[in-house]
Amino acid sequence: MNFEPTTVKGFQDYMPKEALLRKKIVETAEKYFRLYGFLPIETPIIEYDELMKSDTLPSEEEDEAISDRFRLKDKGARNLGLRYEFTFQLARIFKENPNIKLPFRRYQIGPIFRDEPIRLGRTRQFTQCDVDIIGDNSINAEAECISLISDILKSLGIKEFEIKINNRKLLNAIIESVEISNTKQVMKEIDKIEKIGEDQVKINLKKYTSSNQIITLFKLMEKNISFFKENAFEGANELLELIEKCELYGIKTKFSPSMVRGFGYYTGNVFEFAIPRKSSIAGGGRYDKVIGKYSGRDITAVGISFSLESLVSLCEEELSKIDIEIYPKALIISFNQDEKAIDLLKKLRNKNVSCEMSSGKPGKQLEYANAMNIPFVLFIGDEEISQKKIKIKNMSSGKEELIGERNLIKMLAE
Repeated sequence: MNFEPTTVKGFQDYMPKEALLRKKIVETAEKYFRLYGFLPIETPIIEYDELMKSDTLPSEEEDEAISDRFRLKDKGARNLGLRYEFTFQLARIFKENPNIKLPFRRYQIGPIFRDEPIRLGRTRQFTQCDVDIIGDNSINAEAECISLISDILKSLGIKEFEIKINNRKLLNAIIESVEISNTKQVMKEIDKIEKIGEDQVKINLKKYTSSNQIITLFKLMEKNISFFKENAFEGANELLELIEKCELYGIKTKFSPSMVRGFGYYTGNVFEFAIPRKSSIAGGGRYDKVIGKYSGRDITAVGISFSLESLVSLCEEELSKIDIEIYPKALIISFNQDEKAIDLLKKLRNKNVSCEMSSGKPGKQLEYANAMNIPFVLFIGDEEISQKKIKIKNMSSGKEELIGERNLIKMLAE
């Protein structure tokens, strides 16, 4: 049998340059997660399939992410699956750990799996960066999530984004005010506006309601938030408070009444970070009916997340400007002076300088350093030993100089 090795469709390798960028994004995210007081947790990649089914959510309909889950069986014929997100696992965690002090601010970064069509920024295995605030029903918690992601994106050099907000209660109230009965199906069609356009959505809606109701619905969705507050639409006050809280953080938001996000569990304010003329790069909202399912408690929750893949694909230009640490920083070439070369290797590593050692023809070693983008090459041979110095070559400028060991270590450690 002739087997041609290749990656499985929807999965991807990341070579050093890409992997270093991804690592930098994760480090930046973790820095701000900790700065905002979030604590890390880790959960299994595999869970019982029963935990992942739609009846764990407040809606009886299955969310797209759930229907796209990978299913599998172990040798004991147990029905299992690969996690398709982190949030549903929190319901299990709170059942098994009933003494968790609330509010609980947690973050998690790790691989997620969905057997879904491949598109820009989405593979079937992707790395999700997720935060949740459990047990805080205030709008402050929602504003904290928005401020956190805003700070992360700005720190990564991504400044051209808009923050769209909506409220699921408000959207329900708008649809019901037009006396449309099939709220969920109408909501699903509304959610497609950015993908297929308003005209096509209006055509699709004719399956569920009349032309006059569709016209009235879209006229309502053109109104500003003040209109809905003045007319006592449910959810309007929550949305207005979120706008005001974000203003205290110096953050501008945009009311987007057609934004739905996940159908399964959002119960209040929802929000989305989007690149103009492109797509969403982060999103989340309030979901108050999930976490307490197995513990028999009412536990409020709000969260937000982004995937590395979406961020990298949609913000490639901005992220290309990030200053990524190159390593190894130095290559030591030994000319029959391994004892001295290894001694220097150890001293540099003790000062947190990434380095490696080789021997052989200088031309070949310099070619290797060039290919690996190693910024400095150090030569140790008889001449260097006799002068009690080390030759250093700056691979960027081509400049070479002899320098004492102490000064060399100090320079590379800076």
